[in-house]
Amino acid sequence: MTKRCIITGASSGIGEALARELASRGWELALLARRGDMLAKLAGELPRAVAIECDVRDAAAVHAAVRRGEAELGGPFDLAIANAGVGVPSFAFEFNLSDAEQMVRVNILGMMYLFDAVIPSMIERKSGRFAGVASLAGHRGLPSSSVYSATKSAMQSFLEASRIELKPLGVGVTIINPGFVATPMTEKNRKMPFLWQAPRAAKYIASRLEAGNDVIEFPLPMSLLTRGLRFLPRALFDRMTVVYAKRKIDRSKLKR
Repeated sequence: MTKRCIITGASSGIGEALARELASRGWELALLARRGDMLAKLAGELPRAVAIECDVRDAAAVHAAVRRGEAELGGPFDLAIANAGVGVPSFAFEFNLSDAEQMVRVNILGMMYLFDAVIPSMIERKSGRFAGVASLAGHRGLPSSSVYSATKSAMQSFLEASRIELKPLGVGVTIINPGFVATPMTEKNRKMPFLWQAPRAAKYIASRLEAGNDVIEFPLPMSLLTRGLRFLPRALFDRMTVVYAKRKIDRSKLKR
């Protein structure tokens, strides 16, 4: 039976690793990203994949990419993964509106544009799954990552509510909350506890998506820590995280 998946942000990091992992499991793939050359190279290495250059900040472009993917692969998508994401450190004392807007447009709106493009068909067919790659950072506002945490929290809330509404209609929704994964986006960080490599993360995610999990979180120690932070009194949380507000960033590796 043919299984089709569309992945945004597929040219590197978790998206690329997921493409390779799902391809090894027999999935046909539509791969979306802005970096067309990297995307085309990846698609050429996979047995059944189409590369579609697309900026997820453009709703019309996302819709067009979905329609093109369906046409080239021969049918609608059984799985859609909103993986495209941007993470730039954000400090309140030097707030950068441009960076904030970019994170909102890519992380939140980019996910919603894909959702808007694929969900009607899934509802009509009473099958399919939509997954969004959020982050454990969305469990509570983290100093130096205020905007990133906010966008990932928004993704979690949107996906959670959508899951409840769509389940009776036969459509599944999955929240994916990674901890630190070695990708181009995280290489600016100098300390990353419980770090996973992208292929390991992709294998973990793919297995649980195929099993129909509603929430996928890893690694377990980081998941327990961030979930525990949600229940800490404000004063204690502030004392524990004030040091994090002064964390060192390798600014030469920032990607905007």
